[in-house]
Formats: sequence, C-alpha cells, structure tokens
Amino acid sequence: MSQPKFVLLTGASGVVGTALRPALAHHRVISLTHRAKIDSESVIGDVTQPFLGLDELTYQMLVSNVDTVVHCAAKTDFGAGADAAHQLNVVGTKRVLEFAAAAQARVIYVSTAFVARSKLTRSAQGLMSEGAVRPENYLDSKLEAEELLRGSEVPVVIARPSVVVGDSVTGAMANFQGVHMVAAGILRSRFPLLPFATEELVDVIPQDLLAAGLRALVDADVRGGEYWLTAGPHALTSRRFVDQCVAVAEESGIDVTPPRLVSPDMVDRLIRPVLADVLPPSARKQFDDLLAMAALFAGAEPFPTSFGALPGDPAALTLPSAEWFESAFRTSVRFFAHTKRLVPAAAAGAMV
Repeated sequence: MSQPKFVLLTGASGVVGTALRPALAHHRVISLTHRAKIDSESVIGDVTQPFLGLDELTYQMLVSNVDTVVHCAAKTDFGAGADAAHQLNVVGTKRVLEFAAAAQARVIYVSTAFVARSKLTRSAQGLMSEGAVRPENYLDSKLEAEELLRGSEVPVVIARPSVVVGDSVTGAMANFQGVHMVAAGILRSRFPLLPFATEELVDVIPQDLLAAGLRALVDADVRGGEYWLTAGPHALTSRRFVDQCVAVAEESGIDVTPPRLVSPDMVDRLIRPVLADVLPPSARKQFDDLLAMAALFAGAEPFPTSFGALPGDPAALTLPSAEWFESAFRTSVRFFAHTKRLVPAAAAGAMV
C-alpha cells in the first residue's frame, strides 16, 4: 500500500470525478466543485479564476497540504464553442499549474485519447458542416493544455482516456455522453444509416476501469509520463457497437430496426448532397452533427493502451478482453435505456 496522499480533485462532480472519488478513499481528497459542495471534504471554487476562485485562507491551507492534483475539470461539450472550451480547458489548466507550483505538488491531468485524431475532424479535412458539433474546438483546447503542461516545471502526468461509459457492473454514471445519444438513436430506430464503416474501432472505457487506472497513477510516485487509458486493440468495432445496442433493445422489448452502416466517404459523395435537398435545416444539422462525431473514427488506427504497463498490481490492471468491453458497453446502454425510459413499461416491470 502506498503512503496516503493529500489530493486536490478538480471536476469532482463530473463523470470522471464522480467515479474516481470512491476509488481514492484511502487518500485524503479535497474535491473542488463549481456550484455546490458534494460532501464535507469539498470546496467551491472556479479553476478559471486566480487562486482557483478560493478565499485566501482556503487557498493557503491547500497550498500547505496538497501533494497531488488530479485535474479532471474540463469542457467536453463539442457544441460549447471555442471560447468556452479555451476558458475551462486551457485557462483552467494554467491556474491549476500555478497552484501546483505554489504547493510543490505534481499534477495528474485527464486529457483525451482523441488528441491523437485532431487531424481527422471535418474542418481539418476541409469538409463542410452545418451542425453545432465542433470536435476541433475541444481537441484544440486539450492539445493547447497539454503543451502548457509539458512546458511547465511542475511534475506532470498526462492520462488519456477514450470515450467514457458507465460502470462495467451497473452501467451507472453521472452524465451521459455523446455515444449514448447515438445509442438512443439506434434504440429508437431514428437512424436508417450511420456514417461508419463496419470495422471502425469505437473505443470506450467503463468509468470503473478508468478510475482504477487513475488510482494506480495517484498511488504510485509517478511524476511524469503519458498513459493511454483505452481499450486499444480490444475496442468495439462499429458493427459490434450496433449489435450491442440491438441486443439491449431485444432483451428490453424495444422494437428496433438496425441502421445500415455506410462509410463517411460514401455519405459525403452520394448521400449528403441528396439529403441537403430533402431534409429540413434542423434535420440536416443533426445529420451533420453525427458526421462530425463519426469523422473521429473513420479509418483511424487503434489507440495505444497502457493497461498492462501501469504502476501497481499487474494482475489488477491488465487489459480486459474484447468480450469484456462489449459486455460493459451493453451494460451502459441498458442503464441508459432504463434511465431515459426507453424500455416499455411492461418489459421494465418484468425485469425488476
């Protein structure tokens, strides 16, 4: 067992922070939240402000005690706009580095594996889009934040998770992600087609596996390096992604028509020009939002993965099988379907 750390956790009420807090129960953790305290060991602040938006007494107390900052706070909404993404993801990271320098603490920064795919966005490829989803704003801000971290004299560890989904056992999570919106469209038979080739890799990581990986980095005295918290070669294919959604629909009594998978290139050349003439503007924008997300997977190589090479117990941190990732994703979709009341009442009652 490692020596207990005094941890400042930003973004403590978000998807990653909510999963990570119980995993760090053997350490002293102070949660930094933006709107409301989540427990007795939390403070309200704002990472975009000087001194993290804290009063002087609280700030100095943390500077005197914190030895590890886990920086999870981020603007992850692809439709939030470039300014909002820059403010939280870049300016917020700068403020966290200022705090860490004053505290002589290390920073474990939760980035995203998709920084490796910034050149796959539709804007980077010169493709048109009428939608609100702009992954480039998010990815540019995370890349800039990583540059700040690498240029700092503070000890920095960068963790890069893929798409976070619910707990592998319960499916539960604090907030649903864009991938769940795609699952919802499949469950509701709203997508006659999806702009994915059949073997594209859709890399998802259940929040409990992500928390275990981050816990290993906190527990160890790691003070540098970059770690990929992903499924890597065991990621779902797009076909298996759809299959898991259909399996949840069938077991839940949801009548579903599976979508046809079509490569994004074919969609741009043959289908999108036709849809532009027959769909209303709102529907075209929704379709372009889907295309914007799909671009990040088109023809991409598998992400690297650090499972099996993380500090700590190798047996507890090996890379799970492809079947395990499929089962975990199915569990997440099942939880989403029940939470959003997509399951018919009779079927939901029978499954209780």
